[in-house]
Amino acid sequence: MVDVSEKENTKRIAKACATVTMTKETYNKIFDKQIKKGDVLGAAQIAGIMGAKKTPAVIPMCHPLNISSVKIEFAPNDTESSITIIASVKVDGKTGVEMEALTAVSIAALTIYDMCKAVDKGMVISDIKLLEKSGGKSGDFVRE
Repeated sequence: MVDVSEKENTKRIAKACATVTMTKETYNKIFDKQIKKGDVLGAAQIAGIMGAKKTPAVIPMCHPLNISSVKIEFAPNDTESSITIIASVKVDGKTGVEMEALTAVSIAALTIYDMCKAVDKGMVISDIKLLEKSGGKSGDFVRE
């Protein structure tokens, strides 16, 4: 782990996204609440929040952080039969929350897959990426 003991606490924010693409049938079943395992997006939202909080347990060199906020949003795309997951994570701390945001969207996407795999094993999880981050020594980043 990197020694952050001498760093100042600063407000840090990171936003990441991931996309799950599926058949039109699966997409419709999610929004018509016809997936047998239950509320897909509700479960994915909770899983994403839990994923952000548990990041140091699964990424070996991540510092445990006292996260102040995790927000999970979904952007459905009817044309592509896809759902983009956006996670925003905030902390006042000595290190950033990029990994927490990336873990949140990854776990949320895996939850969507798990809940819908009985209907559609061909779903694709893609485009996991950091969208933006602010705070800390390295400054701000915004994906173009």
